[in-house]
Parts: sequence; structure tokens; C-alpha cells
Amino acid sequence: MYTANELIEKVSKGVKNIQYNAEPQNLYAPIQYILSIGGKRIRPLLMLMGYNLYKDDVDTILNNALALETYHNFTLLHDDLMDQSDMRRGNLTVHKKWNENTAILSGDTMLIMAYQLFNQGVKNNEAWAAFIDATLGVCEGQQYDIDFETCNDVSEEEYMEMIRLKTSLLLGYALKIGAILGGADAEDQANLYAFGEKMGLAFQLQDDWLDVYGDPKKFQKKLGGDIVDNKKTFMLIKAYQLADETQKAELDKWMSGKDFQETKKIAAVTHIYNIVGISQLVQQKIEKLFSQALTCLEKVKVDSQKKTELRHFADKLLGRQY
Repeated sequence: MYTANELIEKVSKGVKNIQYNAEPQNLYAPIQYILSIGGKRIRPLLMLMGYNLYKDDVDTILNNALALETYHNFTLLHDDLMDQSDMRRGNLTVHKKWNENTAILSGDTMLIMAYQLFNQGVKNNEAWAAFIDATLGVCEGQQYDIDFETCNDVSEEEYMEMIRLKTSLLLGYALKIGAILGGADAEDQANLYAFGEKMGLAFQLQDDWLDVYGDPKKFQKKLGGDIVDNKKTFMLIKAYQLADETQKAELDKWMSGKDFQETKKIAAVTHIYNIVGISQLVQQKIEKLFSQALTCLEKVKVDSQKKTELRHFADKLLGRQY
């Protein structure tokens, strides 16, 4: 069994070795740029870990894993453009470093490259179908996220479904595809998918929590961004559910206001979160999802020792204290 660090090293080398056409340079340079500026490489790592539960020759499916990483970064490139974000991983976003038209076309090319890379990997019709389902589902989640920006009555269930599609589904499919290519039976495939999906949901809720309560010295984004942007997060939805009429009116004022000081808005909404106990509720939800994820992992029918790295990875992913 490989360690997570050993597998990440394989992925990192694989990303550096992706072959690009020399011309036109302004099409391929942005792709090389976004793939080179870091990231946790979670999705290809999980695919290799899922495979490694059943087989040791993980290099065999490296192109399949790189396809998932290329696809994920494609979504980030276009997300940044849609959100008009200036920075990604401490660097200028592609549409800021180049321009919006370049970001669109380079992103489209990345999507094609992702399918090309997967096709260069191990051939398996079931894995190919799963890859298609995963990539389509993420786009569906992104559309829900866009729809929610102009919707004032997003329910808790709708929000959880949106983040399932946009974020956690790809983690689940990474493990499932690895298991398929490794020869796992349908039951193990389903349990590994469920482990990744539940872990991904917990990860996204933690990200929401960190946006408000994280340590600004360690968190890589400006705190309170979701509040400023009126993002319909689990935290905001629960705040509306638990707030009294006066607190709801206060939330409405800040959510509908067009001319405001960001620091005042963040402080006011966070104050309401504190009063109604949002931080504790989110932490409880995260712990429940994390527990469910581990239960799914325990059902996977391989030796418990082989699942140690996945347990450690989940602990590390969800144990950030900042």
C-alpha cells in the first residue's frame, strides 16, 4: 500500500509531465498555469487510493487520475470567471492574468483534455460512464449555485443537494472509479462512493464555517466573503430558520442592501449567527456526516489495515484547526 504522500507525489509529477501542443501558446499557457499553481490534488489522490485498495500497480491508472484533476481545474477556471474572482491559490486568476475570452477558450480546451487523458488511461466502459456522470453532475451543481444567487427561499435540503453535486460528488466518484478500475464489486464501489460523498459534504460545510470563523492568518481567503456576497450557505439558511422576527428583519436588511460597509455587514450577520448558535450547529452537522462517512468505509470488504490511509486522509481533510 502506498501512503497518501507517495501518491500525491506521483500525481504532482504526472501533472508536470502532461503534454501540450506548442501552439497557439495563449491557448495552452493558461492551462499549464492553473495546473501548476498548487492545490491539494484530492480527487486524483482518492482515485489512486481507491484503486490501491485492490491493486498495487497504481501508475497504470495515472492518466485516469490526471483526467479528474484536469477536469476539476477546468471547473475552477470557469468558476473564477463566473464569480469575477481576482485570486486563486494566492495567484491571479486566468481571466485576470490574460482576459475573459482566453479563460473561456482555455477552459473549454481543458475539458476536452480531461476526456482525452481519461481515454489514454485504462479502458473500462463502466469507469468511463462514471466519469461522464461525475463531470455532468458538477455542472448541474454549479447551475444550482448560480440559481441560488437570485433565490431568497433556498431550503436546507436544496443547499445540501447543490453542494453534493458541485463538491462532494466528484470525491465520491474519484473513489468509485478507482475501485472500478481495481476490480471491486458493486457493493464496495457503492460504499466507497458514499464515503467520499459524505466526507465531501462535511468538507464543504467546514469550508463555509471557516469563511466566518477561521483564523485569518491561516485561512487563504478573506473572511466573511460568503456573507458579503449573500451566498445561500447552510449557515445563513439555518440562521433564518432559528432567528426571531427582529433578527430576520436585520438579516433581510443586510441581504438586500446595496450600499454597505463590508466589515459592518460581516460583523452584524456574524453577531446573529452567534446569538442563534450557528457555529455549534454546523460543527454537529459536520461530525454527523464524518461519522456516516467512516461507517461507509468500514463496510468496504478489504483488510482493515488497507483502509488506514483513507481514514488518516479523512482525519486530515476535516481536522483543520484554522
